[in-house]
Amino acid sequence: MKQQPRIIIARDDLDRLQRVIEKYDDERAATLADMLDRELGRAEIVPRDQLPGDVVAMNSTVLFQDEETGARRELMLCYPEDARGVEGRLSILSPIGSALLGLSIGQTIEWPVHGGRRRLTVLAVSAPPRDTAAGPRVA
Repeated sequence: MKQQPRIIIARDDLDRLQRVIEKYDDERAATLADMLDRELGRAEIVPRDQLPGDVVAMNSTVLFQDEETGARRELMLCYPEDARGVEGRLSILSPIGSALLGLSIGQTIEWPVHGGRRRLTVLAVSAPPRDTAAGPRVA
């Protein structure tokens, strides 16, 4: 596999994501939590106010394309408890959620998913409102 693209994560997202990893470390989601942990380990960490607006952060909405199929999807990247059973939301503990975190518009990542690997390209990002960036987004 080629080198993965550079990723940037806000400090407050990192702190909360580390708690998610600890919570799911011994459950059936442990493999997914481990994948997320590895991504966090290679990320550039910045204060929230220095996070570029084109970066996929927690509670942001991202439009991405599967390079193999050409399919496009638009989803909000959420914490596991905010994504369960809600249409249009993607858990950070899903393989695609972990792959998209920290990418910016135009970046492509190759990532393992159920049944193989996918190449995903970020096409657009809508940042969450500043007051809900670190917590759940209220609809």
